[in-house]
This record gives sequence, structure tokens and C-alpha cells, in this order.
Amino acid sequence: MSDILLRAEGLTMRFGGLVALDALNLEVHAKEVLGLLGPNGSGKTTFFNVVTGLYAASAGKVSFEGRDISGQSAQAVYRSGITRTFQRSRLSLPLSVFDNVVIGNYRKLNQGVWFNLFRRAGVRAEYDAMVTQTRALLHTFSPALADKMFDAAGSLSMIDRRRVEICRALISEPRLLLLDEPSAGMTHDETAELMDDIMQVRDKLAPFSIVIIEHEMNVIQRITQRCVVLNYGKKIADGDYAHIVADPEVQVAYLGQE
Repeated sequence: MSDILLRAEGLTMRFGGLVALDALNLEVHAKEVLGLLGPNGSGKTTFFNVVTGLYAASAGKVSFEGRDISGQSAQAVYRSGITRTFQRSRLSLPLSVFDNVVIGNYRKLNQGVWFNLFRRAGVRAEYDAMVTQTRALLHTFSPALADKMFDAAGSLSMIDRRRVEICRALISEPRLLLLDEPSAGMTHDETAELMDDIMQVRDKLAPFSIVIIEHEMNVIQRITQRCVVLNYGKKIADGDYAHIVADPEVQVAYLGQE
């Protein structure tokens, strides 16, 4: 059986005359951590947006676990087992940490009117199970954060807000997690701490794949098994970190031609 979890074939995304993804072929393997690199405007976040159903591709195909998910809604992609974070925080700061995390698990919650109005014991049991699961996930990242589960998300530090966003993406137990610049707004020390947290959590939970967009090259070097580099929507390199940083085309893409 193939270990390819996600496959993009000929994936193209046009915005008028701008080609953001240009017949991109890309594979993500089961249980791997893949770094998605490239200069600003190279198509990295556009790739995430197409995969997760925020954009409908102009051409090409995306398959997940061998099933075509091209053109599916964001909700359908989420139900298939793909979750993500965003470069800019999407937390609802007035809500509690618990509320922000549980939003990420809505596919497992019973949302029927009859159940919620008349099955009060069932509602309570579901709530208690969510509290237990959320507390355990937060504790895996940080015992101190688990103690703040019912505090407003707006009261947290930047690194704890990032942890909450990642917990929200993980609460539904995805098989693929897409991280869009998780270090944005943090110091180098905070970034290193967060990456250690992510890898520890990944080791403790059921194995899942990660694709990470990140400009901190020391992060990419530390946690990825493979990297793909994009430029102008095209793949220009694919290999381990040492291979891609030595690639002359990658160096030109990042540093420019003298």
C-alpha cells in the first residue's frame, strides 16, 4: 500500500492574470513532517487554501488517502481529517480557552435540537468528555495552560495563544495538520519552545503528518524530514534540508541573482 497521504496533481490557481499555483505536483507521506518553503508570494499559503477548500482550484486535482477531495467545501475537507492553523491568529479572544479549542471539534458534537433540549444527561456527559479531552490536550502542551482552560483567550501570552490554536486544530484528531507560520509574532526562544511542544505532542498522540510553512530555517532544519520549495507557484526543489539549501535555484529564489 502506498504511504502517500496527500497528493496534488497539476494543481493550478489563477487570480485573474496572476498564476499563484502553476501545475504543481506535490506529495505528503504518512507520518512525515514536510517543510513548505519559498519566498513571499511563492504560493505556499495559496496551496493550503486550495487544499482546505477555501479556494477552488482553477485546474488540477487534490486527493487525500486516495480519495479525490478537489472542490470540496472547507467543512468537508475538515471532516476528511485535514486541519490547519493560520498565520494571523483566528482565536476569539473574549471566549475561554476551552471554547476556542472545542470549536475545532464540532464534527464530533451532537448539534441536534432534540438532543440538546431533551437529552440533558447526554449533553452533560458530552460536555464532561470535552472538558477531559481538552484539558488533557492542553496539559500535553503545557500544564500551566491547562490550568487556564476557562480563562479568556485574550489574557494569554502570544506563545500560549499559538498553543491554543494548535490544540484547536488537533482536538478532532486529524491525520494531516497544516501549520502556516506558527512562529509569527514570537521570539526565537518562544519559537524553539513551541516547536519542541509540537513534536512532543505528535509523539504522544496517534501519528499524524505535518506540513509547515516557516521562514525560520533553524526550525525547518530541526523538525522536518523533507522540504519542498516553491517559487512563482512552481516546485523548484524537493529533498531533505541539506539538499535544498545547497540547490543553486533555491539560493537564487531567496537571495536573488547577482
